[in-house]
Amino acid sequence: MAWTLAVASLTLAACGDGLDRADADNVEAVALGQTLYGQHCAECHGAALQGQPNWRTPQEDGTLPAPPHNDTGHTWHHPDSYLFGYTKLGGQAMIPADYKSAMPAFQDKLKDADIWAVLSYIKSRWSDNSRMRQERLNRQG
Repeated sequence: MAWTLAVASLTLAACGDGLDRADADNVEAVALGQTLYGQHCAECHGAALQGQPNWRTPQEDGTLPAPPHNDTGHTWHHPDSYLFGYTKLGGQAMIPADYKSAMPAFQDKLKDADIWAVLSYIKSRWSDNSRMRQERLNRQG
């Protein structure tokens, strides 16, 4: 564990706190993002980004289980700006009031550069087709 945190610290230093976008081709950002994903996201979204079972079926409290972040989910259906906001502010801040989200806000746990690193890691795991489609969404604004 201490080794992982040391590597993450060195990677953050190499990546810099100035990371301001999700970049699946940035090796340092992806490495940091993988570590942070394991620490903050894998519990719900799965170590292999597979999500929770029956992620499209509402639970008793009205929330949906955590979706996959791989090609089988819908993460790549959203532009980076939306994914960043959803992660930073939490799901409830980004969706209509009549919809319930269990996604917590990470603004008090992760710096903006850390969120971009996590998104870089997630994007690095997508197929070329999913990455190209999602990049078109980014260009559209």
